[in-house]
Amino acid sequence: MSVDTATVAKIASLARIKVSESELQAMVPELNGILAWVEQLSEVDVTGIEPMTAVIPNTQRLREDDVNADPLTGGDRRDAVLANAPAPEHGFFGVPKVIE
Repeated sequence: MSVDTATVAKIASLARIKVSESELQAMVPELNGILAWVEQLSEVDVTGIEPMTAVIPNTQRLREDDVNADPLTGGDRRDAVLANAPAPEHGFFGVPKVIE
């Protein structure tokens, strides 16, 4: 695939980037080089190779999902938290109406 000045101007227009005529001329070989590199990558045989998200294997360190594990930060503290609220309503934080 080859890119010409009109294509670069169209891409700049779609991206809402103001590009001068001299910059358009300079971008044509750059974009052609990028597209040639991508075409070269598509020639590589990757059958049997699984996709990876990182170069090194990563595993997430998970904790036990227990709400009541810590009595200071654990669950069932709604009344204590709402005691600090300026306008609690029906067990929730009351907030002023934003949309009219």
